[in-house]
Amino acid sequence: MAMDGLFRADRPVIGVRGVHLDLKGVPPTFDRLIQLLDVFVAARYNAVLVEWEDMFPWTVDDRFRCETAYSADEVRQFHAEAADRGLQVIPLVQCLGHMETPLSLSEYAKLREVPHVADTLNPLAEGARQLVESMVDDVLALTPQISHLHLGGDEAWSFGTHPDTKAYIQKHGKGALYLHHVEPILDKLSARGVRPILWHDMMIEWDDAALRALSRKADLMVWGYHGHPDQCTHHYATKHIQRFHDLGVTMWGGTAYKGAEGEDVDRPNVPIRQTNALAWAEVAQRFRMKGVVATAWSRYSTHRVQNEPIDAAFDSLVNVGVILHDGEPPAVGAEGCVAALAEISEKDRHEACRAAMRRLADARNQAWHVLRCLHQQVTMQSLDARRSAAAKGAVDSLKHLTGLVAELGGAAQQVHESFAGLIDKLWIDRYLAERIQPLRQQLAWLDPVVKTVDPAGYQAVIEADKTCKTARR
Repeated sequence: MAMDGLFRADRPVIGVRGVHLDLKGVPPTFDRLIQLLDVFVAARYNAVLVEWEDMFPWTVDDRFRCETAYSADEVRQFHAEAADRGLQVIPLVQCLGHMETPLSLSEYAKLREVPHVADTLNPLAEGARQLVESMVDDVLALTPQISHLHLGGDEAWSFGTHPDTKAYIQKHGKGALYLHHVEPILDKLSARGVRPILWHDMMIEWDDAALRALSRKADLMVWGYHGHPDQCTHHYATKHIQRFHDLGVTMWGGTAYKGAEGEDVDRPNVPIRQTNALAWAEVAQRFRMKGVVATAWSRYSTHRVQNEPIDAAFDSLVNVGVILHDGEPPAVGAEGCVAALAEISEKDRHEACRAAMRRLADARNQAWHVLRCLHQQVTMQSLDARRSAAAKGAVDSLKHLTGLVAELGGAAQQVHESFAGLIDKLWIDRYLAERIQPLRQQLAWLDPVVKTVDPAGYQAVIEADKTCKTARR
């Protein structure tokens, strides 16, 4: 099937259909970054929300860059290539929460809301707003002719806990403190013809006056990745969306095509992603939202483990793209989306990446299950003398775990081969180490423990195994 054959609607049900590039985890090589633009276009996305994070060539402080950060020329080329394909680029620069990249450096510790936690900016700290403005200026210098810029602003977990900010909120309210911090930034962007966007979750407790003030200067992107807003009680429940709408807030929706099932998951759950995307397609039309972005988290925050490489999630990416265009899933299903990738020469590579990640995930999940059971078995034997002579079960579990760890080594090799040239080896090495090394460490610790809980029983099991192997020969 051709890619165009996936789509049935003559006109898209949602005007702006964005796809997210979260580059703080498993970032694509630059060549692959450009190739991904063709995949986005084929899936009928017309905007790209780019969360550069430590892959950006920062000049405000070059310590914000990671080891494989793109160059300034590469960022310029990315924008040129996106423009050539008709893709609107929306850069994202954090302004409050998720500020780990700068706040992890000791020089910026004075800007933290909580002294020992490097995630949330203290909006009243001297130099806090100026840091954000400098980072925005850095991005704008390499980002020509954009109409929107996303300032993040979500999940500021410790917002209002510093004595100064707590006192400010008690006197003026949460919305007033937030606006005190961001309003000058919003005004500067507006003066440049750029409309700011903010995530919505920090605003659900604001008073009406603060929301009306914000509505004149920024859009809100309402995000939620499980189920339908009509059936949930979370921060994206329909009652919040209705209130924003009634107060004149311009809204976007935020679904996810990957990165929403858990911080160490290797593959998206396509049916769950489909259900959520369908919900946002409906809600976006009901509330006349400006657009919907399919987010794609590669880390839940800068200091969390990497998850779900893009190339193993193309089935979900394309499936969600069809839903945001047509308002319904493709008749051929997600596997039909995979078949259609052949038209843009992406099918074989995607299937190889997907198979490698499935193998890795299957072996990991089994290993953790066996490990948990083995820990419990060994503990039982050590606590209860009547059950101490249960060596066979523990030895069998240990052998099973050893085999699974060996299988993970084979899966790791398959991952390396599948993603060669798509993601820098540094990030694949770290991705695999995050997932496999803890199991190897547990195995190394448990092996001698199993032997010492019931030494005689352990030795008897080993001798019996040797006898069985000899008899089989």
